Amino acid sequence: MDSAFIEPTLDAGAAVGQLVLVPGLGCTEQLFAGQVCRLARHSRVRFADTRRDDTIAGMARRLLEEVDGPFALAGLSMGGYVAMEVVRQAPSRVTRLALLDTTAAPDAESAREFRLKLSDLALRGHLDEVHEALWPRLVAPSRRDDAVLEGQVYSMLVATGGAAFARQQNAIIGRADSRPVLEGVAVPTLIVVGSEDIVTPVATAAEMAGLVPGARLTVVEGSGHLSTMEAAATVADAMEEWLTH
Repeated sequence: MDSAFIEPTLDAGAAVGQLVLVPGLGCTEQLFAGQVCRLARHSRVRFADTRRDDTIAGMARRLLEEVDGPFALAGLSMGGYVAMEVVRQAPSRVTRLALLDTTAAPDAESAREFRLKLSDLALRGHLDEVHEALWPRLVAPSRRDDAVLEGQVYSMLVATGGAAFARQQNAIIGRADSRPVLEGVAVPTLIVVGSEDIVTPVATAAEMAGLVPGARLTVVEGSGHLSTMEAAATVADAMEEWLTH
């Protein structure tokens, strides 16, 4: 995954800082394509590498090693798990936190069998079957026939690759409970969730928002789990507000 900075055209008077975006399971930087141009007006944007480690803690350590100094941090789904782990490991480094379509709770035992099945398919090269199993869960029902969006999501999975996808699934299975982490967050925090997200639903996001003092909860109407792609402009508005105020 490209971890290079995107050099922004900064608005006059904008604070120059760093923003790290953390993609979700089977996703690449394309996940945030609808927000990057807006956010890059205010900060130098880079993407975390989530392909090489098989634990969430390892992904967080890699991010902290590759990024110098303080930074704003945003992650979607698995990217949110990584973001919360970064806060656990180095809270003083994070200046702002955005958690999109994610959960602070550990993985449910009931999800383990499904994750292991997908990992096995990915390792055997059956990414088409992985996509077929995931696609209906990732977007709102109204977007399931959107061939363009589906093509973009599948292309991210292919770019991630089977081995990295399996590592990511193992990391998700073994992740820690981050709810105690959220209780100690003292920086501007945004929590975003699609109104039709069935993976990490609105009630989950509301619980997270209740743990973080002063957190702002944004429910994106008509969106599923991939809110940054399904409702790009709405999420860009929320993230730009979070980054600049």
